[in-house]
Amino acid sequence: MSASAACGFAAMLKTVKIKNFRSFRQFELHNLGRINLLVGANNSGKTSVLEAIHLLRAQGNPRALIELMENRGEYIIGESKSNREWNIRHLFHGHSFDVGSEFSVTGATQKSKHLAHLTVSVSTHDPIRHTFREDLSRRLEIENEDRLGLFEAYDLKVDWSFGKEHNSWGNLVALQGGLSSPTPAMPPRPVRASQASPSNNLKVEFLTCAGLSVAQVVKWFDQIVLTPEEENVYEALRTIEPNIKRIATINNNKISEGISAQKGFAVLIDDYRVPIGSMGDGIWRMLGLVLASIQVSNGCLLVDEIDTGLHFTAMTDMWKLIWEIAKRLNVQVFATTHSSDCWKSLAAVARKYDTSDDGITIQRIERNQSKGVVFSGEETFLASDMGIEVR
Repeated sequence: MSASAACGFAAMLKTVKIKNFRSFRQFELHNLGRINLLVGANNSGKTSVLEAIHLLRAQGNPRALIELMENRGEYIIGESKSNREWNIRHLFHGHSFDVGSEFSVTGATQKSKHLAHLTVSVSTHDPIRHTFREDLSRRLEIENEDRLGLFEAYDLKVDWSFGKEHNSWGNLVALQGGLSSPTPAMPPRPVRASQASPSNNLKVEFLTCAGLSVAQVVKWFDQIVLTPEEENVYEALRTIEPNIKRIATINNNKISEGISAQKGFAVLIDDYRVPIGSMGDGIWRMLGLVLASIQVSNGCLLVDEIDTGLHFTAMTDMWKLIWEIAKRLNVQVFATTHSSDCWKSLAAVARKYDTSDDGITIQRIERNQSKGVVFSGEETFLASDMGIEVR
């Protein structure tokens, strides 16, 4: 991707349009800012909006598609427990698909005349399927050719574009809707050659309610140790425990074994070394939020239920830190919450700091509505002052 195009797509999204994705037949967000908090009732589609933005910002990367289905447990177990196929029907509106079905996500920025566009569609197979049948046979160790007929119904195709840049791939889908997970032995099939490769510099991270793995947090922390960013981590943790002096990783040789958070980090409080797991969920959540924000410089951070594990007294400090990091590192943040304390704390930050250039917004999402209801930072503060509920 050219420098100018990469810069354009890295700019903040101002609008997002979603069609036929999950619970949305059609949905739009407008007047987006640097920090955008999505509120609404259960099952209104807040997480789905984060997923749609993730796919768009990931430039159609098949791994992102697999990850969001993994997070929701949307897979079909094969004859062996290790053989999973990802159930794509839940991605489409109405939980069903057929030849010709498609969903799309489109985003616009202020700094570019181009639209970023992602389309995921279902079609019949193209002639290259016979080569793929051989790959599939080897991977699944299927000797009976009749079994391969199960994989001849559909082809899933993903197209991402931004101006002259584009990225496309495809993969086989079984009759029951299962998508074989891409592997090094059987990668996604390129559908067409790009005129230029999509930008590798655009970063996006999606923090789910389940949080981050210890291995991921350790990796991020090791990257910022002995840099100016390390102090941001301490500042964040001290909003919950003021007496924290230092934090360090421990047992790094066992991280790959899936150890618990208690064995991944230790903190120094006064003169005592304390496992971070003994400090409660709030410390771990704050550590992950700040490290993720630093990692996505010039990119996008998506956080589901951002207030998870945090007491309401820590939320204003959390938003203050995220705002300062996002502003300094050019990060756009999208988050969800059910908590009135969470949005009121964000409103307080919007009032205290000059957010006029980039903006802080609350976007209320309602079921069966085609557009989000936008509250600017100032409007949110006034609503909080008057006791008006924006959720």
